[in-house]
Amino acid sequence: MSRWAVRGAKLLLWLFPLLVCLQAAPVATRAQVAVEPDAVRQILQQGDELEQQRRWHDALLHYEQAIREWPDAVSLRARVDRARVHWDVQRRCRDLSFGQLAQADTRQALSLLNEVLWKIETYYVDPPRWAELFEHGWRTWETACQEPEFWQLYRQAAPAALGPTNAQLRQQIARFRLADRRDLYNAAAFCAQQIEQQRLAPATAVLLEITCGVVTALDEYTAFLTPGQLDELLSQIEGQFVGLGVEIKPEPGSLLIVSVLPGGPAAEAGLAPGERIVSVNGQLLEEITAERGADLLRGPDGSQVKIRVRRQDGHEQDLVLVRRRIDVPSVERIAMLDPQEGVGYFRLTSFQKTTPRDVDAALWQLHRQGMRSLIIDLRGNPGGLLSAAVEVADRFLSQGPIVATRGRNSGEDYDYRAHAVGTWSVPLVVLIDRDSASASEIFAAAIRDQRRGTLVGQPSFGKGSVQGIFPLQTLRAGLRLTTARYYAPSGQPIGHQGIGPDVPVHVAARPTGSPAPLLVESDAALRAALQTAREAARRLLAGR
Repeated sequence: MSRWAVRGAKLLLWLFPLLVCLQAAPVATRAQVAVEPDAVRQILQQGDELEQQRRWHDALLHYEQAIREWPDAVSLRARVDRARVHWDVQRRCRDLSFGQLAQADTRQALSLLNEVLWKIETYYVDPPRWAELFEHGWRTWETACQEPEFWQLYRQAAPAALGPTNAQLRQQIARFRLADRRDLYNAAAFCAQQIEQQRLAPATAVLLEITCGVVTALDEYTAFLTPGQLDELLSQIEGQFVGLGVEIKPEPGSLLIVSVLPGGPAAEAGLAPGERIVSVNGQLLEEITAERGADLLRGPDGSQVKIRVRRQDGHEQDLVLVRRRIDVPSVERIAMLDPQEGVGYFRLTSFQKTTPRDVDAALWQLHRQGMRSLIIDLRGNPGGLLSAAVEVADRFLSQGPIVATRGRNSGEDYDYRAHAVGTWSVPLVVLIDRDSASASEIFAAAIRDQRRGTLVGQPSFGKGSVQGIFPLQTLRAGLRLTTARYYAPSGQPIGHQGIGPDVPVHVAARPTGSPAPLLVESDAALRAALQTAREAARRLLAGR
């Protein structure tokens, strides 16, 4: 464990793909909302159709997109909350590793709840509001009861008497004292016991849903991690994972291949972006859902998986691939954009354990090619490890503050400062956009506030909290818990408002999927960054 650890938990500042849709956007005024209510009603009607089809993920994205334009629409906020709870339930039920937890007995499920509540009480950044947390946990249980996949997980039909029982229990819960974690624990145990005694559902099912609901009620970045999610997150932190070397996007009936990692099993088999995986180990994805198919792709190092791939010409091919451990670099596209002016460039995709080493290698490679100024591209970078962000910033800052963290407990309070050893003095330009988040914003804010370089692009996402990763002891699972908030060297919070660029560039939305070729002519922000870097390189030469 590194010296940046907080009481045994890695400090994480990572924005996951689902959360990217929460990015800041132009805010509509109250007057706009008042004069265009028909637009909101139409949005709600479109959402109704998605909900009736139980397409909760699509509904969530639909409502979140709409709420950026209509931030004062209360009805939209309620829909976002409802869709998110339903999607969380669906996602858990489709996660094969969550099925392992569902097999736990009541004693284990109670111990898991107790451990989670203790960690919330001990480490969460704000004092927990226990009554509100239980309300959300109970609502999550009630929502789960409406999902067919939930009952499939526990291999039983939804009992008709469960609705009235839930309603009666809700009335009884209203008389409970919910002032601390023990009260919440007792209320959950009581409800689970009542439901199991009436043979309506296993107590474990009730307790797991309440546990997950309590956790997600804290904030949008705190989450209960299934065994599979915990393994994947730790792999991202380490910069390596066991798999096929493909980035996939679940779609109805298939898994779209977004990108292929060079040197991985998928690349060696000739897979390419734009192709689709339609079957895994003989199971058609249109029959088992794409999310479950994605789980089937996972497996131990050296194991085989059989997939059927639909090529872009429509031809289908069966392939047998062997999973293996793959290193994922966090630095891409190292290049001299302008050799004559000495402008170097690289793209930083995330902040993981190997990032400082990857950055060092890129810097020396560009230095040997005559680098006199540097562009670091943080666009689309969702964040990662706090320690990696601090170490990379320290490569360019000789002294002064980098970032400060503040939590409810003094153990989460820390001021990170730069050290002179190994500092690069090359003029610096940093590209950011609305998807640059968390650790990216720490780096960008340090460079801006120390007047060490120029920020070009769009305002960043605005995620100002730190998460600790806590593997749980009771059962093989984890907790991603907000433990602190972080502040720029200027003392300003980064959350919600983000980092503003020195040179703003209005651009169209970034395309999703594999990154486009590095073409300066078609990239307005990169053109602006290149011009800024050229001018910085010329000033450096003129000053010698």
